[in-house]
Parts: sequence; structure tokens; C-alpha cells
Amino acid sequence: MGIVEKIKEIEEEMARTQKNKATEYHLGLLKAKLARYRAQLLEPASKSGPAGVGFDVQKSGDARVALIGFPSVGKSTLLSKCTHTASETAAYEFTTLTAIPGVIEYQGARIQLLDLPGIVEGASQGRGRGRQVVASKNLDLFKIKNNKHGVAAKTADLILIMLDATKSEEQRRLLEIELDAVGIRLNKRKPDVVFKRRTTGGITLNTTVKLTKTDEKTIRTILAGYKLHNCDVMIREDITTDEFIDVLIGTRKYIPCLYVYNKIDAISLELVDKLARTENTVVISCEMDLNLDYLIERIWESLELVKVYTKKRGARPDLSDPVCLRKGATIEDVCLGIHKSLVSNFRNGLVWVYNVVCTTDYGTDYLAQGRSSKFSPHAQKVSLNHQLQDEDVVSIFTK
Repeated sequence: MGIVEKIKEIEEEMARTQKNKATEYHLGLLKAKLARYRAQLLEPASKSGPAGVGFDVQKSGDARVALIGFPSVGKSTLLSKCTHTASETAAYEFTTLTAIPGVIEYQGARIQLLDLPGIVEGASQGRGRGRQVVASKNLDLFKIKNNKHGVAAKTADLILIMLDATKSEEQRRLLEIELDAVGIRLNKRKPDVVFKRRTTGGITLNTTVKLTKTDEKTIRTILAGYKLHNCDVMIREDITTDEFIDVLIGTRKYIPCLYVYNKIDAISLELVDKLARTENTVVISCEMDLNLDYLIERIWESLELVKVYTKKRGARPDLSDPVCLRKGATIEDVCLGIHKSLVSNFRNGLVWVYNVVCTTDYGTDYLAQGRSSKFSPHAQKVSLNHQLQDEDVVSIFTK
């Protein structure tokens, strides 16, 4: 019996099993087996045989956004409208057969938009080159290589799930299932669980909260199923069995997601209003250029990028070319973004709050943009680990 057949058999048994207190233990074992088989499906143990053909796309810009969806929902049209990249569009399915990158330039940032081929139901098991689209053997976010599974949604900083507004909500559920099967968790954060392997000492399990969705017996059984007999586990939140398995596997990706409903010009205003009020959802029409600017604004907000301006000694800040970093970035990240040699030669940094002068009918106002300097309007001397905020002004001094 192959891995796909084993996965199907376990899924059927889980569907037959009633969910109650008495079956929690049995379902936990089945979920652990299912996760293990899915990992084997995506990461075959055998290293023999010729290397497969993947999607070779170099990551560029300040962030990467992946377009995921079924064929003919308008992904290529959206790429062409939002970037200067021409992607082939047609009235038939599977027009796009490889990954096509484009660049969105917004507020000084360069955001790479990746148009992936349309996936079909069963993509996580390899149908329609699905593993190349939604999974990746190389999970490095910066070195994307042409390997067996190719470039995938796992390398993205944000996922846009593109949907056809004229079709049922079943399309959204199917796409979520396919992404979940390959270890992509949409709009979720990593469980607050500390797991450390040891060589001896057995299993030490501690919790700081009451567990209502699983129990200690199930957790210990799952650890035994993964042949983990010596480890420390600290659980700091009320997690489920699935979340604990995700922690053990360790390769899960927690990625923010926006659901983009296209073709709203073909549905009623009542349905448009209902979809627009759904959480993490944007409604657009690529054909009529409706709401595309708002979509780019939502992409920017979801990426949570921080713009930092650089300043030379005795000069004004360079506001035309900001350094875009992740939220929570430090002075060290700025140095690495400019040149890696700045870190080894770093002496100190200065951070200013950038003030915007606004003239109104009531006089002149000074609007503070940055927030990380404690001595506004004067500069604060900082070290490499100083955490920056949006629109700070930074000067770097070397030895």
C-alpha cells in the first residue's frame, strides 16, 4: 500500500469516528500518523533518481507575495494590472504553466508578486504539478533553488488566495485544505510551546494553563509515536492536538493571507457587500479595474513593513530611497540591508524622529512620523540591537 492510499485510509477512518471525549485519544493517534505520512509524501526518503524540474524564481525586492488559486480566476490579469509584467491571459484554463514574477512599487518598497500556475483539487498529493506550487523541499526563504518540488507558497511573506466571486464558497475551502496539507497555516500564529530534545532523562511535560482541547495522555502518546522518549515540553497556551503535532514536526509555515474575490462586476451588490465585510477579504474586478488600489494598500498593511530613512552627516534625510525592513527590525538589520561590512565595523548609530511640517489655517504644525527616539527632536545614540519603528531616520557611524 502506497503513502497516498494510507493517507486516504486514515482520512476515511477519521471521518467515520465520532468526535467526543472517549475518542479524543484515538483521533490524536490518527492525526499524528496522518501528519507523518504527509511529511513523507512531500519529503521522500529516497535520494536516488534524477532531479525533478521545479520553478526557478529568484527572490527579489523587500517582500514576496504569492498568488494561489484555481485556473482561470484572473491571477495573470491581476499580475499584469498591478505590475509592469506581461503575463499571458486567455479564456481557457491552465494558461500559466510556470511561475511568473512581477514587482509592485509602493511607498518606496519593491514587492515581488509571484503568479503561480493554477492548482487543482489533490495538488498536495502531486496532481497537476501541485507539489511544485504549494510545497517546497528547500524551505530557505532567500535561496530558492531549482529542486524537485521547486518554488512554492512556503517561500512567500504573504499569500493572496484568488477566488471567483461567481462561484460557491467551496473553492475557498478546497484551497485551504490543499495548503493545510502541505504545512501552510493561514492567518495563524505559532503555538506558544517550547520543545527541546534531550539524550537522557525521559519526558518532562509542564503546562502553565489548563488544557481543555487535549490532555497529557494524548501528548505523551504522540511523542512516543514520533519516537521521542527524551525531551522537555513546556505548553504556555491551550493548544489542540493538531497544533502540538505542528510543533513537533517543526516545518510548518505561519503565513498571513488575503482572500481576493475577482469578477465582482458579475454578481449582485448585496453579495459584494457580504463578501467585502468578511475578515481578511478584498473584493476586486480586474476586468473593470475596480478596487485594485485598495488591494495594494491591504497588501502593504498585511506585510507590516517598516520604512527607515538614512541620513549622512550634515545632510538632510534621503526620503526618496527608504530601507524597507520587517516589523521589529533593529539597527543591525539596517546595516545588513546596506552592506554586511557595516556590522563588523559598527561604532554607534543615531536615530531621529522625522518631523513633517504642515501649514494649515491655524498655523504651522509639526507631525512626528517616527517613534523610536526618546529625545525628539534631538538624536538618540543607539547600539545594534535598538528596535526601529516606521519612518525613523538613521545615521550609521563606523570605526
